[in-house]
Formats: sequence, structure tokens, C-alpha cells
Amino acid sequence: MVLDNKTIMALIPLVIIQLILIIVCVIDWNKREKFKNLNKWFWLIVILFVNIIGPILYLTFGRDNDNN
Repeated sequence: MVLDNKTIMALIPLVIIQLILIIVCVIDWNKREKFKNLNKWFWLIVILFVNIIGPILYLTFGRDNDNN
């Protein structure tokens, strides 16, 4: 499959958003001691390997409200 320039230009913002989400979530993950629903290492796997939805799931369901 050959990608043309329009397709590549459309994918660039998605890749940038994905990278920003991963970076923000990994930094937050590293600072926290408590997590809801699952353990710390499982959330790291979700953040890194579930594209776009993984970081959003972590931000929505994974963080414990401990004001960190």
C-alpha cells in the first residue's frame, strides 16, 4: 500500500497527539503511588501499547484522586 502526501499529512496530527498523550501519561504514571482498578504496571502497558485509547483510558479510569 502506497500512501500519498494527503494521507501522510492527515496522519501527522494523529501521531503528534498520540506521542503527547503517551508522554503526559507516562510522566503522571511515574509520579503516582495509587491507581484505581488495576495495578501500576498494567496501566503502563495500556498506556504504551493501546493506541490513542490507552492513554485516554488511563487518564479517565486509572488515576486515583489523591491530588498528586
